Amino acid sequence: MRAGSEEYLDSEKYQLRPRDWAAAEREGRTITPLLARLNRLRRRHPALRRLRNLRFHHADNDSVIVYSKRAGDSCVVTVVNLDPHHTQEATVSLNMPELGLEWHESVPVRDELTGETYHWGRDNYVRLEPGREVAPAHVLSLRPSSPIGGSPTT
Repeated sequence: MRAGSEEYLDSEKYQLRPRDWAAAEREGRTITPLLARLNRLRRRHPALRRLRNLRFHHADNDSVIVYSKRAGDSCVVTVVNLDPHHTQEATVSLNMPELGLEWHESVPVRDELTGETYHWGRDNYVRLEPGREVAPAHVLSLRPSSPIGGSPTT
């Protein structure tokens, strides 16, 4: 550190590091396809386009974060493994009224990353694996059997 400065002399922010993006793409070491899919999801689900509708839910594992976004009929619950090296398991407890549902209800949800469909209620088990083969997250669109204020999103 230089006297009177809060920055280190050899700060990494000033270092130029060459990257071979083409090689990373060929070897499958890129998150570009995932980012493209997430951007498509943002366009498809109005709830994902707003900033002030974020609600957090409970997971019994600190390495798992759960949040939802809702705008009218559009409701998305996201569950993410925060540990990039280990598989994490958790019981996710949803605040059902925040999702526009009654505490006792259960609804079909579609994982927008994998295409799988599940039936979720207030408490749900998740197992999230890091890595390329299996998505380390669920991005779940809710499809309530009785639509909230209109027809369900497809």
